[in-house]
Amino acid sequence: MRQLLILFLFSCGIIFSQNNASEWQTLFEKSDYLNSADYQGSIDYMYKLESASKYLKNFVAGKTPGGRDFVYSVVSKEEVFSPESITQSSKPLIFIENGIHSGEIEGKDACFLLLREMLITGEKTGLLDDFNFVIIPIFNIDGHERRSPFNRINQNGPTVMGWRTTAQNYNLNRDFLKADAPEMQMLLKIFTMYDPDFFIDTHTTDGADYQYTVTYATEKYENVPPPIRGWINNTYIPELEKRVNEMGYLIGPYIGFVKGDIKNGAYDWSALPRFSNGYAAVKNRPGLLIETHMLKPYKDRVFSTKAVIETTLDLIREIPGGIKKMNKSADDFVIKHYFNEKNPFPLSLKRSSDYDSLLYRGIEYDMVFSEVAGDSVKFYNGKVFDEKIPFYNHLVPNKTITAPDAYYIPAEFSYLGERLNFHGIKYKDLTEDVKVNKGVYRFGNVKFASSPYESHFQPEFDYTKSIADGTLKAGGILVSTNQRNLPVILHLLEPDGPDSFLSWGFFNMIFERKEYFEFYSMEPIASKMYEENPDLRKEFDEKVKSDSSFAADSYKRLNFFYERSPYYDKAYKVYPVVRVEKFLND
Repeated sequence: MRQLLILFLFSCGIIFSQNNASEWQTLFEKSDYLNSADYQGSIDYMYKLESASKYLKNFVAGKTPGGRDFVYSVVSKEEVFSPESITQSSKPLIFIENGIHSGEIEGKDACFLLLREMLITGEKTGLLDDFNFVIIPIFNIDGHERRSPFNRINQNGPTVMGWRTTAQNYNLNRDFLKADAPEMQMLLKIFTMYDPDFFIDTHTTDGADYQYTVTYATEKYENVPPPIRGWINNTYIPELEKRVNEMGYLIGPYIGFVKGDIKNGAYDWSALPRFSNGYAAVKNRPGLLIETHMLKPYKDRVFSTKAVIETTLDLIREIPGGIKKMNKSADDFVIKHYFNEKNPFPLSLKRSSDYDSLLYRGIEYDMVFSEVAGDSVKFYNGKVFDEKIPFYNHLVPNKTITAPDAYYIPAEFSYLGERLNFHGIKYKDLTEDVKVNKGVYRFGNVKFASSPYESHFQPEFDYTKSIADGTLKAGGILVSTNQRNLPVILHLLEPDGPDSFLSWGFFNMIFERKEYFEFYSMEPIASKMYEENPDLRKEFDEKVKSDSSFAADSYKRLNFFYERSPYYDKAYKVYPVVRVEKFLND
């Protein structure tokens, strides 16, 4: 009788376990790993987790342009869900963002499985002891709902997938610094409030075929402070590759091919802060870009993403002294090295001619002539090969800048303060005039792209910089560089920054000339200037002799004098943001 009772209870336990497992299955699992839930099904799953576990709480950051709730989730075993509580916690905070390109949605399904194992079935409850989490299940929500089986021609599933860009056609993974898209503004507010210790962004590749199920990118050059750079290069990368491979998923670095062909070798690059991993770097934080391989089965892509996330968490656990201490050292380094000691800060990096070797695990291809294309087309034939190839992975500073003590944004452009707020940059309103030694940029040879990029017409330019004592007028805002966000400030406010406000076209109005002259008004003034100023006359005469197009153009000749007269617009092509080299005492 006792044995029958035990058997009965055991059978009930199996039935309960099976029912419980079935209740928490995702659409990904129910569809034999071929599909992924739509927005409503995905958000319903997150709220179902919240109703079942006191350790997860969902929040709505706002509405997308398409009118959908922007939902994010906070996970904490201590049930401390507010930014104030989370940032005071001794546990590291991991920020996972999925669906920035919503056709690439493996990360969402991987996070569903991981959350279930942490909160419901118990296999991963240990993660709750060691970490807090902020999880964005779907970043590009409107793009996620532009669902079709035909959205990504290069991709093997899921059966129905979302679109790359937002409803307003923004590519969110170009928007981290300029923050145009409403979705990005919401995400940056969350990022700033919670101040994560590690940032994970999940993607799927386009491009070549190869053996790897999953690839990764993480910033590891001089755009990352040494405390983080040392851990990334010496521990994180080698251990990530070793452990994920041992889990059965072939992993390698996310690389480019020299001249578009692996036969010429591979190269690495450094991500600009417009990209997720580049943004983590300028925030002095380690970040990870996961890129599963588009042609692998969706099931393998989801589970390899999960494997990379789990391995990353294990490696963060093992950091001597903890990741919070490492990140604090990174913040301290940035302030000491670039603000106090005024060492050059790298705004961009470039590849040197040096290279190492990489064991590349590829797939061979044939070039097959196509009557339709009118040329030979590359077709991968499925034959695998492993070969050591040159890997150009040595990057050195390209453009550098020395940080001023502060930047001044005049009152008429102080609306940019809202963009600074998204990044957590500290600044103050200037309530009285201040005397400073200031640096001013003037631009020349300005050219614009023939078509917009991410809705902006980006300028190219030369510039000169002059330094003189002057006065900052009350009403503007003053941005001190003596803060941990110094790299973000330099990238936004230095003209040379590839992702600066100026480079993105936020100041294009300064390149527009608004005042002109009539010949009859300017000619007497020009003649008088020519007669009374020997140095100016010499400069003019030399230009006439050396430049035939100038000599033959009466407008250009008079404009030469107009630009040097008191009538000329002194603000034309002058950067309104001022570098405060130092503050002067009265």
